[in-house]
Amino acid sequence: MRNKVLLSFVTLFTIILLSGCYTTKTISYKTKVYTPVYQSIEEFRNGVKTTSARELERPGKIYIFGKYLFICESGQGVHIIDDGNPASPNPISFIEIPGNGDIAVRDGILYADSYIDLVAIDIKDPLNPTIVKRVKDIFPNPLDLEGSYIDPEKGILIRWDVRDTTITYEVDGNDYVVSPMDGWKSSGLDYNGGPIDVGNIGGSSGKGGSMARFTTYLNYLYVVDRSNLQSIDISIPENPRPWNKVNIGWNIETIFPFRDKLFIGSQTGMFIYDASTPWNPTYLGQFSHARGCDPVVAEDKYAYVTLRTGTSCAGNLNQLDILDITNLMKPILLKSYPMQEPAGVGIDGTTLFICDGKAGLKVFDVKDPMNIELLNWQSDIQTYDIIPLGKIAIMIGSDGLFQYDYSDPKNLILLSKIDVKR
Repeated sequence: MRNKVLLSFVTLFTIILLSGCYTTKTISYKTKVYTPVYQSIEEFRNGVKTTSARELERPGKIYIFGKYLFICESGQGVHIIDDGNPASPNPISFIEIPGNGDIAVRDGILYADSYIDLVAIDIKDPLNPTIVKRVKDIFPNPLDLEGSYIDPEKGILIRWDVRDTTITYEVDGNDYVVSPMDGWKSSGLDYNGGPIDVGNIGGSSGKGGSMARFTTYLNYLYVVDRSNLQSIDISIPENPRPWNKVNIGWNIETIFPFRDKLFIGSQTGMFIYDASTPWNPTYLGQFSHARGCDPVVAEDKYAYVTLRTGTSCAGNLNQLDILDITNLMKPILLKSYPMQEPAGVGIDGTTLFICDGKAGLKVFDVKDPMNIELLNWQSDIQTYDIIPLGKIAIMIGSDGLFQYDYSDPKNLILLSKIDVKR
């Protein structure tokens, strides 16, 4: 009898102990769920067409070629504007280019990215642009970011739909997941992860802004993506031919040509490549800086780099760095100047333009890099990028396109403005 009582006590103790081990708790948290949206490859590649001029909605990169001004409508295509008279720009057509972000022009051929492809478009008749070649699968899809799952069988990723949701799951006493509950299966999460992070989702040539990823030099088109510099032979402008691809690093953002050199901005530094042998640009030197978005321009023996924080830029610096590039292999930081949220930058001689985001457009005399002088400040506009052209500066921002006469940088004269559709 005693043995039976002892056995029962041990059994009861074991049951209590085990039930304690399997005590669970429910945890809930709010997050954003990103759902990929696809388009068929056939529909995507048949999406380039010309329509009548339309209003600006989400203007991005800008480019000037001859008397024509081109404005990228983020992800949608390119506005063509007759800018023969900067005081009265005349929008003439719009080229629909799915997934477009950057452009460059040479000898009447416009080169544009279209998600993963490069398209060459004849714009000699700007009222009737025609596609002359498509180079397929040359770029990584800018929306296909690290940490996200993309199903190529469904076509091309064209956007992410975002919605708020609540994730609920059970964990045991050791905080191991026991079972997913409401919201998990449709969320795109795995058991060991948090929410999916898809990030915070630019012959005769023209001129782009400092935010460009496309540029040309002699018979080559140069394109940077997140980690590579590609050289594309455009000696026959209608027939662009990929030549080589060089891995630079990670978080590459912009490219700017100066003489036979390429200045490349990344979120961790500035790289300088020698393009004197155009088909084979080679590494010369670099300047490393704290993390942040980093467009760069160069003039004479100086380079001007802006660093900013933002939705896709880590770090906590908002500043202008002026570098001595006398020795291209070893750029030297001369001085940093604090800014608000500087993006695009333009240089004309010793006149420096900074698109300082919400703080507006700032114009400096940089004759003495150690003691720059503020010449003008247009503080009531939101700015993104600028192209100075001798006497006329073309600036783009979320408020629209602005053109200024800067014959006297201390007295900017607004020549014209194209508003953004509200």
